[in-house]
Amino acid sequence: MKKNRSSKNWIIKQHRDQFYKRSKTLGYRSRSAFKLLELNRKFKFISKNTNLLDIGSSPGGWSQIASSIIRNGKIVAIDKKPMKKIKNVIFFQKDFLEEGLKDKIFEIFQKKINVVISDMAAETTGNKNLDCIRTNLLCSEVINFSTKVLKKQGELVSKVFMGEDFLEVKELAKNKFKKVEFFKPKSSRSESKETYIHCSILNAL
Repeated sequence: MKKNRSSKNWIIKQHRDQFYKRSKTLGYRSRSAFKLLELNRKFKFISKNTNLLDIGSSPGGWSQIASSIIRNGKIVAIDKKPMKKIKNVIFFQKDFLEEGLKDKIFEIFQKKINVVISDMAAETTGNKNLDCIRTNLLCSEVINFSTKVLKKQGELVSKVFMGEDFLEVKELAKNKFKKVEFFKPKSSRSESKETYIHCSILNAL
């Protein structure tokens, strides 16, 4: 009964949500598409020539936006969940930490890339503190992984939660990148603990 009530409340919230409604009208796969649009207006990391990796891409909202901007670059998307085909996007249904995947990425791009994006969040357990920790662990893994595939002047954008281990993620990012900034898009729900980290210019490794 509790699960059914929670599901009904979620559906009601979605239908009251202006970004959810607009995503349906515009044919976006998820309301999170608006978050990437806002982030790119703020930090200007995607252009027509960008080579981009989208980690945790399903259902494809961020890849969809990237595909609408990028004309001459390549886009690779990775997720353990399935994702329907998007024009100009190469999709792997795999864990991004799977052994050998980094080599496949280099094989496709033939070089290190400009941008890594990630809107990943751990599956919810009902325990908000645990969910924050698990999502921030994913963010830390993305930060570490991005240092292996990004160019020196590359950029990373990833979801992070304002939880008890937020400062640990921030310090990790500062150890890896020269510039670290945070931004919460208007399209993020006000009650959500999520924000986004933007990292640029790798430190010498």
